[in-house]
Amino acid sequence: MTVKNVQLWILHGTDRKGLLADALDPLAAAGANLRVVMGYRYPAELDRAAVEVFPIEPAAEAAARKAGFQPSDTPCLLVEGDDRKGLGAEISRALANAGINMGFLVAETIGSKFSAAIGLATGQDATAATKAIESIRPAPAKAKGKK
Repeated sequence: MTVKNVQLWILHGTDRKGLLADALDPLAAAGANLRVVMGYRYPAELDRAAVEVFPIEPAAEAAARKAGFQPSDTPCLLVEGDDRKGLGAEISRALANAGINMGFLVAETIGSKFSAAIGLATGQDATAATKAIESIRPAPAKAKGKK
């Protein structure tokens, strides 16, 4: 399992049809190859929305800024590795036991791999969260020929 700090870029806007498409079009035109895209409406302000993306490489930075994106202040970890039953609960428990409150967690599984973006309050929380996640033991290897 790998854990790395990543820089999210965020665009705040008025919630409307096409906001996500309009935000992503200039990034695609600039050749951005995004690994994380989050689009959401603010629960307490239903007329406000945000789009968050990673990565914005130097070649796409000007297009991102022109489209209204800016580097997010929210520290974020990208956690990737082999998926297994209960891993999300293990990660959540490790963070809770370390006294860390997540701002968000977005995770997915594709085949036998998982990927999760975890937002945290501070850089110190990100450092502690990295240690907590890295302390999770891998699943024991299955013996060959046994199911």
